[in-house]
Amino acid sequence: MGERTAPRPSVKRIYDAPAAADGYRVLVDRMWPRGVSREGARLDEWSRDVAPSDELRRWFDHRPERWPGFCQRYEKELGDRAAAVRGLVERCAREKVTLLFASKDRDHNNAVALRNHIVKQSGGSR
Repeated sequence: MGERTAPRPSVKRIYDAPAAADGYRVLVDRMWPRGVSREGARLDEWSRDVAPSDELRRWFDHRPERWPGFCQRYEKELGDRAAAVRGLVERCAREKVTLLFASKDRDHNNAVALRNHIVKQSGGSR
């Protein structure tokens, strides 16, 4: 029996072209991204339940200096949404998953923080 690897979803801007290598595509933002049609997004799921709260999103304001605080607060919110997160962890263990986000910052966004949380929940390392 082969060793199971920890799930490690990819992250990608929703404005980047969809690709077959994306696998199961999940939008993890609370608001629909501007300028993207539902057909063009080629989503398999829109998981608003795992998106940061409006309050946290406004506090973060895409300011990189707030990244550590954002991650800490978002971890707490994700802990309160364990069922939704568990569903993503299980899906990631079964198939390739890409978490989609709209932020211009590719390094400091909720999809990156969520990916790190999923990896941690599954016992993997970053």
